[in-house]
Formats: sequence, structure tokens, C-alpha cells
Amino acid sequence: MTHEKLETAKLGELAFRGATAAAASSILALAAVYAVQMTTNSWESIVRFGWDFVTGTAWDPVSDVYGALPFIWGTVVSSLVALVLAVPLSIGLAAYLSEVAPVRIRRIVEFFVELLAAIPSVVYGLWGIFVLVPFVREHVQPFLQNTLGFLPLFQGPPFGYGMLTAGILLAIMILPIITSLTREALHAVPIAQREASLALGSTRWETIRHAVLPYNKSGIIAAIVLGLGRALGETMAVTMVIGNVPLISPSLFMPGQTVASLLANEFAEVSGGLYLSALTELGLLLFGVTFILNVVTRLFVPLVSRKVGGAAEGRRQLT
Repeated sequence: MTHEKLETAKLGELAFRGATAAAASSILALAAVYAVQMTTNSWESIVRFGWDFVTGTAWDPVSDVYGALPFIWGTVVSSLVALVLAVPLSIGLAAYLSEVAPVRIRRIVEFFVELLAAIPSVVYGLWGIFVLVPFVREHVQPFLQNTLGFLPLFQGPPFGYGMLTAGILLAIMILPIITSLTREALHAVPIAQREASLALGSTRWETIRHAVLPYNKSGIIAAIVLGLGRALGETMAVTMVIGNVPLISPSLFMPGQTVASLLANEFAEVSGGLYLSALTELGLLLFGVTFILNVVTRLFVPLVSRKVGGAAEGRRQLT
């Protein structure tokens, strides 16, 4: 290769590195722009209310009094309900698709899982209004009231609209995300891991439980956290079924309101001033929760991976 061709190759390599570095840096720049812009626009509310904005329960635009606790409560509770419902089903479905299902059935189920992920959220919301809300009101809530009504979670009138319905709808929406990512994590488990377990006399279920799922626990946790991020930020579907009442109640039957649903309902009506600043601070809170959640996941997943790897190495040494 001539000297000129070597110089051209080096320049091309440098240009490629620069372009990829710029693409990576643009993500950091966008996140920084979001944070700075929202902090600037919400500064009036931050200075006016301080921590009282997070702990306050009153939201009164007429009196310019704003407290975000009911909306934080609604966001957290609806997302946790979604996780409780979606995680076991998602992991079970991913294990079935990865370890048990015949190829023909696997392709059909995977197609419908991908279809669920592609449905727009407003369509989920319409389905929730016309199908899920009546079903929850007429069947699910009366059943829970009759069987578990002694618990504060399942007390109150069966409105249909409320935290439980929003949680069920969110669970359906995040199920394909967690399932797909968990299935990819299970596919990354070496075949030798399965074969070794089966060779020791384990059943298929014991192999999945003790050899496959723990091996890539970090990937499963990352899938769950990404599903949680989707649940925290979901707007239209939740807005249409949660009831949109700023209420803090231990009952899942009662209506509530999330940060995202409040922004969707009220942001278009704001002309400016402290009201706009308070709404922007709500968006900043949601952004901060999502950012912290991702940072914690990045720190936690390698720790889990090291623990799982150390346990596996210990088992190998014992055998």
C-alpha cells in the first residue's frame, strides 16, 4: 500500500471516529439541554415552593398554590401495580418462548407480542374506556371486594376508573417490552449451561429456574427497569382510564392522577407565570426520576452480574 493510500485510510479512520463520537456526544447534549431548559423554565416555582412542592397536596391554579405529591403518588402506584402484574407474566412468557415452545407456535406468539408493542397508546386508551373499565367495574372489583375486601387496597366503590384499571392497562402495555428484552437475555445463555443441568438429571423446569434465569439476571433486571420507565412516562392511555382526580388513597379502586396525565390535561391551557413554571417543574421531576432510575440500574446490574458470576464459579469449583 502506498504512502498516499495509508494517509487516506488514516484520514477516513479519523473522520469515522469523529462522526461516531459526535453522534454519541449528541445524546449527552440533548439530555443536558432538556435538563437546563426545564430547570430554567421551572425556576420560579422552585424558588417559590422549594421542597413544599414535592410534599404539598394542594393543586390550585386560581390561588397559585401547587403541590405535586398526589401526582407523584399516582405515578408510583400505577407503575408498581403494572410491574406486579406484568413481570411474572413477561418472564414466564419469555421462558416459554425461549425454552419450551415449538418453533411454529413460537413464531406466532412472538408476532403477537411485537404487535402489542406497536399499538399506539391512544388505541390502548380507547380499548381501556370501552372494554377494560366496564370489565373491571362489573367483574374484577366486585370479586376483589368479596375476597380481599378486608385489605385497604381493595376497599371502596367500584368506579371502574382508577388506579387498578390504569395499572392493568400499563401492565398490558409494558408486557411486550419486558418479554422481548427478557427473551433476548435468555437467548444469550450458553447452550452448555442448559445441557450441563439436564445432564445432571434436572427437569426442564429445574433447568430454567436454576440454570437459565439466574445466569443472565442482569439482563432481566434491565428489561424490568425499561418497562418501568415506559410505565412512569405513559400519558394518553393512563389519562383516559385513571379518573384524573388528585387524590392520595390506599385503595386501588379510587381514581388518581399521574404527572404525565396532569401535563397532558392542563399544559395546553396555561398562558404563563407561576402555573407554567409549576407544570414545568413536574416535568423536571419526571425527568429526574427517569434519569436516577437509569443510573441506579447501570450501577446495580454489574453488581448483580458479579454476584451471579461468583456464585456460578463457586458451584463449578464444588463440583
